[in-house]
Amino acid sequence: MDVLIHLFVGLHIVGIAALLGGFLTQMKAMGQGTARFVPGMLHGALTMLVTGVALVGLNQADDQHVNNIKIGVKLALLIVILGLVYVKRDEERVDKGLFGLVGLLTTANVFIAVLWT
Repeated sequence: MDVLIHLFVGLHIVGIAALLGGFLTQMKAMGQGTARFVPGMLHGALTMLVTGVALVGLNQADDQHVNNIKIGVKLALLIVILGLVYVKRDEERVDKGLFGLVGLLTTANVFIAVLWT
């Protein structure tokens, strides 16, 4: 079970990297007002959602403690991120504030995962 949990943690990190990496590659374009949500950002957010749900299920099946409040907060942030990226994915340009919000929420999600114990 531990190997499976670690596999999904790795995949979850890959999803975070895709979402945050897509944001970071568009930072220069955001300054010019031409930033857009790249497909990797959507795929990264979806990967985070699927692997996160799987991790909660695997940890509960392994009788490990799961902080449901922390998971709920992270899920709420991810749903907002996913909704914004999904709705605006086909637009040629995304508002700076909206694009920055996705980066901020993604970063907040990472810090919640690491610092909330």
